[in-house]
Amino acid sequence: MSGAAMKKDAPTQSAARCPICREPTVAAYRPFCSGRCADVDLGRWVTGAYVIPASTEDDDEDGDSAVPHGSPTPDEPNVQ
Repeated sequence: MSGAAMKKDAPTQSAARCPICREPTVAAYRPFCSGRCADVDLGRWVTGAYVIPASTEDDDEDGDSAVPHGSPTPDEPNVQ
């Protein structure tokens, strides 16, 4: 394969786009294009605009309770 063919298939940095404004990224602010877009993204995280979904059900896959056997439950006093 020639060097030109390899360059054509290789991803270029100019192909990366800012997730906020879709402009080409700048190495100093990557993955953003500017400090402004980086601040906009941070502001969205702080205000809760971005949310990572969480399950409200018990995520214990093996069916056991989350409390180890022999450990007091919240309604049992820890008597020794």
